[in-house]
Amino acid sequence: MSKVIIIGAGPAGLSAAITIAENGLEVLVLDEYMIAGGRLLGQLYEEPNGNWWNGIKESKQLYEKALDLGVKIQLHTAVSNLEKIDSSWVIYTATETYYTSHLLLATGATEAPLPIPGWTLPGVMSVGAAQVMTNVHRVKPGNRGVIIGVNVLSSAIAMELQLAGVQVACITLPKMSLVTKESGNPMNVMNSLLHVSHMAPSAFVKFGSKLMKIEFMKKMGITFFPKNGVKMWDIPIMLRKAVIEIYGDNEVEGVTMATISPTGEVIPGTEEKVQADFVCIAGGLYPLAELAAVAGCPFYHIEELGGYVPLHNERMETALEGLYVAGNITGIEGAKVAASQGVAAGLSIVHNNGTSNQEQNIKKAIQDIEHTRDNAFIQFHPAVKEGKQKLQHYWEEHLNTVKDMVGN
Repeated sequence: MSKVIIIGAGPAGLSAAITIAENGLEVLVLDEYMIAGGRLLGQLYEEPNGNWWNGIKESKQLYEKALDLGVKIQLHTAVSNLEKIDSSWVIYTATETYYTSHLLLATGATEAPLPIPGWTLPGVMSVGAAQVMTNVHRVKPGNRGVIIGVNVLSSAIAMELQLAGVQVACITLPKMSLVTKESGNPMNVMNSLLHVSHMAPSAFVKFGSKLMKIEFMKKMGITFFPKNGVKMWDIPIMLRKAVIEIYGDNEVEGVTMATISPTGEVIPGTEEKVQADFVCIAGGLYPLAELAAVAGCPFYHIEELGGYVPLHNERMETALEGLYVAGNITGIEGAKVAASQGVAAGLSIVHNNGTSNQEQNIKKAIQDIEHTRDNAFIQFHPAVKEGKQKLQHYWEEHLNTVKDMVGN
């Protein structure tokens, strides 16, 4: 039996492993990918201080530090099931079954697809796939692409594609439908776009974004938003056009777009074709929490955190004894927040294992998470703090329910 098992070798999992190993406990990290780092691997952007955040470099440093501390990292290992038997968590993989009393789920996030006519053509991919191809494998997804879906993730990756010499013809909306209602509504999209305006090189765009925070100005902004978009990083971002289909015979040849009204309805007769040899679909991210569900962890849907998240407290403990969570499984945020959560989870595990009293360190780690969140360069969900407050409320309700059951 391993002292601690961590599922997920991203920034949260590796940071937790390092913290635990530094306190003298054996750690085993399992991950289905061939390289440690998770979504951190694909990240590459310039920070406000002028330094470059290189995900591959950051991942390598975490990986090597973990190995130096004696952490066992087993890649190419997918977890198919887990369950609690007596006081042990049992983790099933294709090759072996593992046992532990302390299990951390740091499984991260996955992308939400947007169904668009033609999306099964070769050359259509998620925006995250394009990021990994470009930044990790150094393979261009194509020469000229269209990104469908205007959000924080697509905006950041579009900039990365440009840096790699890949032309992004435009970032535009999907045609509004029952499935794409939120991502196809110009007003909703403008709200999300305002949270990456600080990344724009244009002082005009930055200034305009400040005005757009006024509700009246938002409505005016959508109504008079240029049909051909506003450029950020020399990429047209279009809030008044939507893709109604992806076309091509045996592969992507382009997209058909149409002008839309301020409320998202297609204006007949405005259709036009835009040539491209690849298309990225950006439906946003949601917590990858299936293993927590299999374990029987209570869940709550919190929109501000990106979807369903397992119930947990600030110490990264779930409602199930010996089960912890950290990273994007707890809500969609950046890699630095995930790493901070990994440290907090690691300290909680050390403390609960009885190795040493970590109360003061845990309190500091919780403060560090808040500080990192407050200073995040990219905020995927602007109301994440409200989401965390909702989660804390649900946790307190859970504690009261447990007390009542014990009292009876």
